[in-house]
Amino acid sequence: MMRALGVAAAVLATPSFAQLATPTVPEDVERQNPDIDIYALMTGKCPKLKIAGRDFACKTIGFFHGEHGRVNFTVVLDDPTDPNHIISFSGKDGQRSDDNVYRLPVDRMLLNSKDRPKADGMPVPRVELSSGGCKQVGSFATRQISSISCTAVDKHGRFYELQFVSDGSPMSVTRIRQTTVAQDPAARDLFK
Repeated sequence: MMRALGVAAAVLATPSFAQLATPTVPEDVERQNPDIDIYALMTGKCPKLKIAGRDFACKTIGFFHGEHGRVNFTVVLDDPTDPNHIISFSGKDGQRSDDNVYRLPVDRMLLNSKDRPKADGMPVPRVELSSGGCKQVGSFATRQISSISCTAVDKHGRFYELQFVSDGSPMSVTRIRQTTVAQDPAARDLFK
């Protein structure tokens, strides 16, 4: 599971159909480097997980926040034919409408599988420009999330839908401090 989440790191409101217009995003988004500074792992089940018309179960759900504001709700699929089958609903400018609800507009889907090209041994996700949204009910402050729901449609008309329900366990939240080797004495020691 940690390997699958590592792949995802390298890489929830239901919108109305009228909100599903495809945004304009540069085509070179696949070449961007990850800048994850916070990630959270949640346990529970996915009563609904539909990827381009196919039903799946989920193994785990992760929330990844980048230094520049990009957020990914990442799902590791329970796919016995593909241990690298991972999707992410990705967007920027998410907003908290109250202490318990967070909404993220989705502008792309990140799709990973065993057939994707690799960089540094890890599959590189395919980026599909998309439109949709996610809604998270719960709070990072209390480490309790009750549900996440996402819907999106990509520029080819493929629909993606997630409904996640927590099992009530507190989520695991990790902050990552980004440093360079020159800034971090412990990291410099790794290269001696």
